[in-house]
Amino acid sequence: MEAEKKSSAVSDVGAWAMNVVSSVGIIMANKQLMSSAGYGFIFATTLTGFHFAVTALVGMISNASGLSASKHVPFWELLWFSVIANMSIAGMNFSLMLNSVGFYQISKLSMIPVVCVMEWILHSKKYSNEVKMAVVVVVIGVGVCTVTDVKVNTKGFICACVAVFSTSLQQILIGSLQKKYNIGSFELLSKTAPIQACSLLVLGPIVDYCLSGNLIMAYTFTGGAVFFIVLSCSLAVFCNVSQYLCIGRFSAVSFQVLGHMKTVCVLTLGWLLFDSELTLKNISGMIVAVVGMVIYSWAVEAEKQAQSKMIPLSKNSLSEEEIRLLKDGVEIGGSIVKDDKKMGESKV
Repeated sequence: MEAEKKSSAVSDVGAWAMNVVSSVGIIMANKQLMSSAGYGFIFATTLTGFHFAVTALVGMISNASGLSASKHVPFWELLWFSVIANMSIAGMNFSLMLNSVGFYQISKLSMIPVVCVMEWILHSKKYSNEVKMAVVVVVIGVGVCTVTDVKVNTKGFICACVAVFSTSLQQILIGSLQKKYNIGSFELLSKTAPIQACSLLVLGPIVDYCLSGNLIMAYTFTGGAVFFIVLSCSLAVFCNVSQYLCIGRFSAVSFQVLGHMKTVCVLTLGWLLFDSELTLKNISGMIVAVVGMVIYSWAVEAEKQAQSKMIPLSKNSLSEEEIRLLKDGVEIGGSIVKDDKKMGESKV
């Protein structure tokens, strides 16, 4: 039992590590690919279509070689999930285009309380005061180190609302579908990736044209640009798999809270690799965010231990109905229990 717990803990750490490393890596690769100082590939939605196309290809190879088992999930549920996921991608891109970076960061931070509320509405999930406090600390910390100017307009606000709602719902659906159909994270991803890839590769160039005013057909693909596109797509496979894996193992709220460790890593690596400015405000905000993540991890672990203590008590305690049945000599658990007096009478 102890060995299983250690193995599970190692797997949990491995899933988080893969998500953080691949997410930070893909952000660094995309920054080099998409920045004007790099290769100027500004077609973010189409690039996401490339990501899911490679992920779908890996899933097809895995299923064909027998490395993963394919379980049935109704197509309409896969389609519904893909629509929500694509709304999330498009909404985020439009939100970033129409709003200031400061408001964009605020909208991303608002996903944590939105996920909490949606899980409470959809799954009647409740959170302890310690978890709520940790979430507030993380939001404040990340807000301090990322939010600068805050400007918003009506169109941008609507796009931000769509992005936050769809992203939160998508992350909740990942966990729900895995539990509902008893399907693994990679198996679910291999089923949704082809649908997302097809739709994003068709609609992506249109969305990117609306965002940038440039057509992808007019872009000159150099050797360096192709290399970073391939690198980005390779990292996206690990990023997508680890996202499904983390949400399946933990929850959408945990994924959002601990996922802000990536924000801290990106700011630090940006300072180390790209000479980005790192002020005292950024550093203090990162420290507060990390403290909040530690508090959150402690609070979640405390909840798990409290629940594990309650389960054995519920199993070992007899209900009033069971006590009454025992007194009446009714069969319980495959054995008939009678009082000594009746047993004595039956022997005579």
